Amino acid sequence: MTATVAGGVETVRRIGEEIAAKHADDVDRNARFPVEAIDALRNAGALSAFVPRELGGGGVTVDEISQMCFELGRFCGASAMVFAMHQIQVASMVRHLEDAPWYEDYLRELSESQRLIASATSEVGTGGDMGRSIAAVVRGDGNTCAFEKQGPTVSYGEHADDLFVTLRRDPEAEENDQVVVLVRKEQVTLEQLGTWDPLGMRGTCSPGFIVRAEFPAEQVLPAAFSRVAAESMVPLSHIFWSHLWLGIATDAFDRARAFVRALAKQRPGEPPPVAVRLSHLASELSLLRAEVSSGLRDFMDADARSRDDLSTMASALRFNNLKIASSEQAPRVCQGAMTVCGIVGFKNDTPFSVGRHLRDTMSACLMVANDRIHQTNASLLLIAKEV
Repeated sequence: MTATVAGGVETVRRIGEEIAAKHADDVDRNARFPVEAIDALRNAGALSAFVPRELGGGGVTVDEISQMCFELGRFCGASAMVFAMHQIQVASMVRHLEDAPWYEDYLRELSESQRLIASATSEVGTGGDMGRSIAAVVRGDGNTCAFEKQGPTVSYGEHADDLFVTLRRDPEAEENDQVVVLVRKEQVTLEQLGTWDPLGMRGTCSPGFIVRAEFPAEQVLPAAFSRVAAESMVPLSHIFWSHLWLGIATDAFDRARAFVRALAKQRPGEPPPVAVRLSHLASELSLLRAEVSSGLRDFMDADARSRDDLSTMASALRFNNLKIASSEQAPRVCQGAMTVCGIVGFKNDTPFSVGRHLRDTMSACLMVANDRIHQTNASLLLIAKEV
């Protein structure tokens, strides 16, 4: 097992093509965790790709992680989503290590052992608002802390080594006075709530859980969650997600193009009628690609100037709009690919099948619901001086 990603993006692309793609349909059909792809990423050292080299990781950049999400998305949406969610949690630690020696040691361990981190940021009773928590850190005797949190979804919780959890700072704190805690699997008990049989992204295995944990106080990240969210978790979630949705849509388009080319071979010199539809679809994909690319560029530019720029209302609007646009455009491309392919795209047993792609991208509007984001944007637009 290596601590750096040999070959970087190309290694992840190869894992996607040779391993994730091979098992993607079975992962989807049986709603099972994509263990083969995640094990391959672990063996390649990809789970610590974003960890700085001085802490034993790959030291890659945000744009490289984004490209990895895109490449995995082309082959298996569930594998890409697990990878993206893990990297979001890693980045939220790496970018906020001030006065956090325990977290530096943890990242060294992650790099050595390639630990997989799940997310437990949503909570029953908050209406899907990640900026509010009901569950709180309860301090016990000595250095011990505990919490109990009811999450409607806990991303691949049973399959992760550790959990990244948002909580109120203490039982007397306001709902928006939050911290984030990293708890190890051995410190946690999970009580599953319901089953996991969704329309798409079936391999993410994210049912609800009641999460209970006891842990030392140093596992509370010192940085306030409001800062972690504004500077890292929220914009990087939208960037990594949009790249994997672009990957899924790109593969759907490639399948539609392969179908049209197959038709063209039957009548050389005479473009098939559906070739016009393919041209329209190429325009739709270009719009998605441009939005995703500009969102990444805007993040990199703002981050290079000053991380404070990411906490502005203009920045919040920018990345909220990236999420809305990409989550709406990706399923349009997949549905357009199905229209081009017709029945062979609708069926699940042909080389041109795009049903899984369409179902996976339809989940995009629900990952931080677009209606909630529009509500936030509406409030920001009334007071923001710049947009």
